Amino acid sequence: MDYAKSLRHLESLGHELRGVCFRLETIEAILARLGSPHLKYRTAIVAGTNGKGSTAAFLASIVSQAGYRTGLYTSPHLIRVNERIRAGGAEIADEEFAAALTEVHQAVEDLRGRSVLDAPPSFFEILTATAFVHFARAGAEFVVLEVGMGGRLDATNVTEPRVAVITPIDLDHQEYLGLTLAQIAGEKAGVIKRGRPVVSNNSHREASEVIRRRCAELAAPLIELARDGEITNLLSHNGHYAFDLKLGGELFPGLTSPLLGRFQVENAATAVTAAVQLRDAGMAGITPLAIQEGLRQTAWPCRLETVCTAPLFLLDGAHNPAGAKEIAGFIREHLADRKLRLVYGSMKDKAVREITDLLWPLADEVYLTEPSHARAASPAEILALAGCRPKSMVVEPTAAQAVARALAASAPNDVVLAAGSLFLVGEIKKGVLDGSILIPSETKRENLVIV
Repeated sequence: MDYAKSLRHLESLGHELRGVCFRLETIEAILARLGSPHLKYRTAIVAGTNGKGSTAAFLASIVSQAGYRTGLYTSPHLIRVNERIRAGGAEIADEEFAAALTEVHQAVEDLRGRSVLDAPPSFFEILTATAFVHFARAGAEFVVLEVGMGGRLDATNVTEPRVAVITPIDLDHQEYLGLTLAQIAGEKAGVIKRGRPVVSNNSHREASEVIRRRCAELAAPLIELARDGEITNLLSHNGHYAFDLKLGGELFPGLTSPLLGRFQVENAATAVTAAVQLRDAGMAGITPLAIQEGLRQTAWPCRLETVCTAPLFLLDGAHNPAGAKEIAGFIREHLADRKLRLVYGSMKDKAVREITDLLWPLADEVYLTEPSHARAASPAEILALAGCRPKSMVVEPTAAQAVARALAASAPNDVVLAAGSLFLVGEIKKGVLDGSILIPSETKRENLVIV
């Protein structure tokens, strides 16, 4: 298959949540048929509800700065599926993607022909196997895996990671993972392996207890950021933070996060803590300098990403209540004295009431719109689900129109924030990059991360 055929094949499998299979037998059979590419490099796995993508990006950047050829597998993508699979800092090329996916497809066809598989693999299983194949071909020495959903039976959970990381757990995907924090934490804790270190950044007692219990059962050393780490000398410069981190008796001074928001400090500190576990396990290249530079050079798009500065135009997914709470805190801390226009869109299966309760009261004007996605909620559906009403509201049929109208209404010192769905901000980012969404010519655009 060429690249175009590969994309059509993926599309034929349906959207990412269709056919979600909570079992590992399918991905394990595919990988065994492919010669077990996932066992040809060392790995770390990152599970959690919020911050796992940023934490994975921080950790991969640190390992790369330490001199190891590093792979990074994340989800979902914003514009192109290639974004999910990176090796040596570069996303997989079209021809490499097609070649790896074709190999996976041939393995699946062989397994189905021999009745080893009783059903077609899901979108995520095919894509994960494709990533494992590419990392082996690219000569990756270490791969950081972001869990797609849950952890215990997620397709990424087939390696023996050198460290497992669990970022803050909150309510999300309850229809798949469970209705309580304890149930969700049980699924996330499935990434813990016997005797392997675990780094946890969780403050909810219910989730923390599940993680502690699982670590005890598997004799897995547990490092809890709240208990074993100390963040000091926290300084903010326009929402970017510098800090020192103390772990046990070791001090890591002068760390910086290039990602906006106080919450990114904890994600960065979690990644540093995981990197120290890898260093202590023999990866000697992970020096204090590699840690500093790895954090400083981390890029993670559409998480309070700055598109332009006058007006300040920010993109953030904020697709669950925990994420919206972090964004609301950022607004109150750094943008309280500026007029805020919120471009908002959501998927139907998200906690619209809780998210809008957090974000809408902070906005002077809300621009409701609908992302181009089958699961997107219409403005009318959002209003029916919302528990409050905006101070002022504009409804636009497309994200591009909503952004254009919000920017046109804004003075240079105002703020436009697009949030509520990664599909929404991905669509907007694509429009900015291809020129279909015009940014005021006098504003700075050098901060826009190109993926």
